[in-house]
Amino acid sequence: MTRTYLRKFLHEYGPFALLVLLTLAFWESAARLKLVPAFILPAPTAIWTAMLEQRLLLFGEHLPATLQEVLLGFALSVCCGVLLGTGMHMFSPVEKALYPLLVISQTIPLIALSPIFIMWFGYTLWSKVAVVFLTAFFPVVIGTYDGLHKSGAVYKELLLTLGANRWQILRKTEIPPALPSLFSGLKLSIVYCVIGATIGEWLGGSRGLGYFSRRMAGNLQSAEMFAAVFLLSVLGIVLFLSIKLLEKYILQKRGIHR
Repeated sequence: MTRTYLRKFLHEYGPFALLVLLTLAFWESAARLKLVPAFILPAPTAIWTAMLEQRLLLFGEHLPATLQEVLLGFALSVCCGVLLGTGMHMFSPVEKALYPLLVISQTIPLIALSPIFIMWFGYTLWSKVAVVFLTAFFPVVIGTYDGLHKSGAVYKELLLTLGANRWQILRKTEIPPALPSLFSGLKLSIVYCVIGATIGEWLGGSRGLGYFSRRMAGNLQSAEMFAAVFLLSVLGIVLFLSIKLLEKYILQKRGIHR
């Protein structure tokens, strides 16, 4: 059994793991041979050492701050995005009024809006949450709307003839087939949340991995800066995989196949 799982793991992830190992080996060799200045591209071992040396700040202060911003912004994005996507699906005037505004909102550079949020909320947690929300809101709305819009057409007329109301049709025949599309939006959204939190911390903040990386970059402490970037990447991967596991559990429980 163990050999079977090992063989399956190597088949699925072996090429990726090999590529990562080769990249790290080449990177380490180039840094040790001084082909690239250390302040531009530090060695992986130097980044790891810097992360261990700064672990109290990184893991005790800055990582929890970024995680809090990400989770709050994601929760708001999910709640508002699902409600708005469902409302656009159920009421045509809402769709016609709001869909263009949603698209327009995504054409405005986020960096241009961040100072506005700082003016409104100050250098507080909520200015970063607002940036995260604006970054992650759109995929949830579109995932919800597209999933509901393309589902349930086969059984809708049948349920109408049986006397079902609009809520029953939505719950029975439209929401279950829409779940894969919704989770696709959620997986995009959670990754965008990390990006939004980093941008918010870069533009104004005193805590968080984005703030820490900006401060280290200003001091030319590249190893510490790369350590913060590495943790941001790991945070995004862990959150993405968490949503993916939740998706797998819910879809299997409902008997839905992608």
